[in-house]
Amino acid sequence: MNFSEVFKQSNQLCKVSPDGKYLATCVQYRLVVRDVNTLQILQLYTCLDQVAHMEWSSDSLFILCAMYKRGLVQVWSLEQPEWHCKIDEGSIGLLSSRWSPDGRHILNTTEFHLRITVWSLCNKSVSYIKYPKACQKGLDFSADGRYMALAERRDCKDYISIFVCDDWHLLRHFETETQDLAGVEWSPNGCVLAVWDSCLEYKMLLYSLDGRLLSTYSAYEWSLGIKSVAWSPSSQFLAIGSYDEKVRILNHITWKKLIEFEHPATITSSKAVVIHYLISDEIASLPVQVTVVKPDLDRANPKIGISAVAFSADNRYLATKNDNMPQSLWVWDMQRLGLQAVLEQTAPVRCFVWDPRKPRLALCTGNAKVYLWSLAGCVSVKVPAEGNFQVQSLFWHGNGDSLVLLGKDQICLCYMHTSSCSVPVTLILSK
Repeated sequence: MNFSEVFKQSNQLCKVSPDGKYLATCVQYRLVVRDVNTLQILQLYTCLDQVAHMEWSSDSLFILCAMYKRGLVQVWSLEQPEWHCKIDEGSIGLLSSRWSPDGRHILNTTEFHLRITVWSLCNKSVSYIKYPKACQKGLDFSADGRYMALAERRDCKDYISIFVCDDWHLLRHFETETQDLAGVEWSPNGCVLAVWDSCLEYKMLLYSLDGRLLSTYSAYEWSLGIKSVAWSPSSQFLAIGSYDEKVRILNHITWKKLIEFEHPATITSSKAVVIHYLISDEIASLPVQVTVVKPDLDRANPKIGISAVAFSADNRYLATKNDNMPQSLWVWDMQRLGLQAVLEQTAPVRCFVWDPRKPRLALCTGNAKVYLWSLAGCVSVKVPAEGNFQVQSLFWHGNGDSLVLLGKDQICLCYMHTSSCSVPVTLILSK
């Protein structure tokens, strides 16, 4: 592995362009665009205030910078640096801003979720969508960019509206069988829309594009329910993490439960590899006690249950994190439907993400190290940056050849060239 020099950033605002050529970072009110290979500065833009959100357009030609406190959005062009666009939502305020899939429309959600404003960069037209619901994930685009699903709340009932993104006309509008809808997410193939209820009621609803209810799944009643949801890249599996510390996998044929993964405090499975990072990296002998933190169940949003689930790019593995076992990351084999590995860290796992090209997992815990796991083994590497660089979060470049590491107010790139590794690493081979 090789590491770049360290650069400044603010608010963790650092994004690689969709075409993989550029790296954009925000430093206070400045937007810096670099060549992702040489890290040379290509463009420098000055915004009207400190940037709260930054996002590339799908074709990598424009960058959106949102300043929520001032209700402003500025758009910058990479091809024409002198061109720029300013959107002012005025007194109605601005809560969130994002691109449409075509990279030529901007969707602004106003304060108190009064409406969504659709601004066109092509003809300067403006459209309004009423009644967007304030919830965990109330808007989602299909992977092909053709459709947008929007959760709505009116007359004390939940609805879904499906819009065609070409001209924003309403394709379907239907009521959902939810008490308090919490999120919507398209399957990667765009055929099924997953809709789930708030944590107060365990309910997963699956709808077709035309609004037909395909299936309803509920694992239990009278207890905190769904906490996290993830589709497999093939759309064959839907993983549901819940407050009872279990992950349930639904199959795409019958939409029934295929398997249930538990997260026990004592690991006894001989087919699982438990990797400790306590003093030195080592494979622990079974049985193994996992570090458990007792949550305060009298407080809102208790630190218990499966808060994060993610499939590897090849659908082979599923990574999960149980909030009351914060120092452990669990990896499940989706072919044999069993536990593959448990990565036990010295501190709570802050962030984990799969390589977009191969079954390789990167994670960080807020210290100066990066951890990588694959079936071949496990590597921990200290970032050789000057000063006290603590990795708070990370993400992969789209080609899987490098990682972008984010500290509190700095970034560093980690290149996956092990043959020219310039820092000491520790390798542990799995069974």
